[in-house]
Amino acid sequence: MAILSSATPQLIQIIEQNPIICIVLAPILIFAIYILANEVYRYNLRIPSFSGPVGHPIYGNILQTGSNPAEQYKQWGSKYGDVYQVQLGNNPILIVNSASKAKEIFLSNSRSTNSRPMTYTFHRIVSSTAGFTIGSSPMDESLKRRRKAAASALNKPAVQSYVPHIDLETEEFIRDVFVRGKAGKVALNPLPIVRRLSLNLSLTLNWGTRISSIDDPLFNEIIEVEDHVSSFRSVTANLQDYVPFYRLNPFSKDSKLAAETRQRRDVYLTKLNKELDEKIANKTYKPCIQANVLLDPEAKLSSEELMSLSVTMINAGLDTVIVTIVWGIALLATRPDIQEKAYMAIRDMFPENEPFCDPSEDQKCAYVTAFVRETLRYFTPLRLSLPRTTSSPFMLDGKKVPKGTTFFMNTWACNYDPQLYDKPEEFRPERFLENPGLSMFSYGTGSRMCAGSLLGNRELYLFFMRLISSYEILKHDNINVDPLTGVKDYGALGSLPYDYKVIFKPRNEAILSEALDNYKPAVHG
Repeated sequence: MAILSSATPQLIQIIEQNPIICIVLAPILIFAIYILANEVYRYNLRIPSFSGPVGHPIYGNILQTGSNPAEQYKQWGSKYGDVYQVQLGNNPILIVNSASKAKEIFLSNSRSTNSRPMTYTFHRIVSSTAGFTIGSSPMDESLKRRRKAAASALNKPAVQSYVPHIDLETEEFIRDVFVRGKAGKVALNPLPIVRRLSLNLSLTLNWGTRISSIDDPLFNEIIEVEDHVSSFRSVTANLQDYVPFYRLNPFSKDSKLAAETRQRRDVYLTKLNKELDEKIANKTYKPCIQANVLLDPEAKLSSEELMSLSVTMINAGLDTVIVTIVWGIALLATRPDIQEKAYMAIRDMFPENEPFCDPSEDQKCAYVTAFVRETLRYFTPLRLSLPRTTSSPFMLDGKKVPKGTTFFMNTWACNYDPQLYDKPEEFRPERFLENPGLSMFSYGTGSRMCAGSLLGNRELYLFFMRLISSYEILKHDNINVDPLTGVKDYGALGSLPYDYKVIFKPRNEAILSEALDNYKPAVHG
């Protein structure tokens, strides 16, 4: 204290003699002090006993993960083990890098790991008016009510009742590529048509409505907005989620885009809900999830909770299913041997003059079912599952995992775990024929795994049955089906491939044309 008192007059004299220099140096000194203090604070936040890579000041390990965080986390696993610690900004994260540890943490300790952390961009900006999706919500009483409503809407009997909708949308895809591809004469990018298929299923199930064409402005608006939402849900793409001073930038493009995305999303969600309310009042509505909840006196969901259910249904259709279908089509175009095996398996069940197969048949074609599961595994649509946070402490390998700890399940690493899969880098549907009970992690695991997995599997199965039965998929240009180098944007929540075009060549044009002409949907949109 005495030293400080004696030094003060000298410090004041230096400031008085060099005011300009001091003004210039002051921000630098303050920033240096901030970095030093923050490093001490960041170090104290680390979870004891868990090792991991050393990070950089302020950013932690963010800058070290590169453009493909899931792969970098997978590589770090060989050095630091199946569960290790990284810091994103100041936030300590435990990375789960193996199938066995994923099951131990998220199944055996499901009660402790059943919540979600809140993120700045998605939760506080994008979702401030429409509510959080069920999958991204922290565990509370509201979520329990929403999960109960979703569970009843997505269980096996409910999914069976949705088969007419899946029937209609998959037939519409077959028709669309027939017309737009001029019966195999014009190469097509399948992504927009796949998006309409998946979006329509979400719209039909939740609101009892659908979009008739990819040329509809509403289709383009929803797809564009939900693409933005997907990037904001990404666990790695938003720096301001982990580095707080980025939030202080009043000119932040990310914050501005997030706010605009919220506003644009509110417009079409309000429109869809208002139209359904009017149909319910006029008793002209079609049976759908939203109407069932609104008319159920025991559901007791608030308007915000109903909106959460709505955005959940849209998100569910636009993530895993779309990514899996687009990769699956690319794989078939580049692997005619697998395409032929699938076609022969379908022909063993249905004759050539039944290209649409039977929509009520539930995944009895073993090879196509195995193909769907291998596509989900090999391409892993969501490389990093939505994060979990612990609601209570538990022990892991003799180490205490404190309450409030965030986990990232590296789905990419789990789906390529050599302890579970023989030669995981090979695309081989036969692995699921040889071992039908073999795990696959693309829908997550434990109590917070995707509630729509039954619906997703049913939709994927019928889609590929009808696609392969109706068309031979031919490569038109170079298609990169390498799940490491072929991803268009690793920052997005779903790992879509680069755009490509294929030829959908009818296996028998006369039979397919007749089937399309004679098709009678069980449900009209």
